[in-house]
Amino acid sequence: MNDALQELIAIAGRHARGRRTRTAVPRVTIGRSEVPTPPLPELCQPTALFVLQGTKSVLIGDRTLRYSAGSCFVYAVETPATSQLIEASAANPYMAIAFSLDIEVIATLLIDHKPAAGGDSFVTYPADEELLDAWRRMLRLLDRPDEIPVLAPMLEREIAFRLLQGPQGAKLRQLARADGRLSQIRRATQWIRAHYNEPIDVTELARLAHMSNAVFHRHFKAATAMSPIQYQKQVRLLEARHLLIAQPRNAARVAFAVGYESASQFSREYARQFGLPPARDAARLLAKREAPTLEVD
Repeated sequence: MNDALQELIAIAGRHARGRRTRTAVPRVTIGRSEVPTPPLPELCQPTALFVLQGTKSVLIGDRTLRYSAGSCFVYAVETPATSQLIEASAANPYMAIAFSLDIEVIATLLIDHKPAAGGDSFVTYPADEELLDAWRRMLRLLDRPDEIPVLAPMLEREIAFRLLQGPQGAKLRQLARADGRLSQIRRATQWIRAHYNEPIDVTELARLAHMSNAVFHRHFKAATAMSPIQYQKQVRLLEARHLLIAQPRNAARVAFAVGYESASQFSREYARQFGLPPARDAARLLAKREAPTLEVD
């Protein structure tokens, strides 16, 4: 195993506290689990995810990503996904670093540096030696907290630069540029998330993104692996699950609150997404004292 990867695993293991740990380094989170998990729906924020150990599968629309140790992926827009830990044990726990993207930092880098050519937006790739080393130096700050205020911003900039030079650099460029396709699509996804319980007008969304309907559909699917209607449904169901934790006996009321006109349709789609009807799923979550996750780890 690569020395840098071994050191990252050791540092992450020392500082992980539970399934998700927000570290003292801004924008850096450590994910850890000693057991495989069932499929877990979540809303992935703009993040670079780097798996250190174990194996993870992520379903996004009609695309499936598979992470193994040393692999990386960039979520450029808020994306509904279903994640599952495939390989994790007490002896070899799943561990990953999530690096929350600062779009402004990426935008400033674009002034002086040209990203690498684009590739498939839904393929994981191995982190190269330069990116591994930058991540290693970033995590070392957890053992030297007094250095975080000075060195973390510089290392964040370096990691963003390395990501720009990687296979998905073009995707980050599009996100950071105000007139980039991903930036325009993100306006639409943000509108959907803010108005998830309202009827969706794809023509208006295309206008918001400054695109024709055909171009908007094509770029929306390229960014999220789903249509705007499918995206809204995923967001509605995730929000419904949170509401059901607070109101476990009011599935019909929750259905209407998130925008469904039919409680029976809501129940069918909810069961298809989460594996159980709304009330039973809420009871299961409450019994386990387990809230659904909305962040990638």
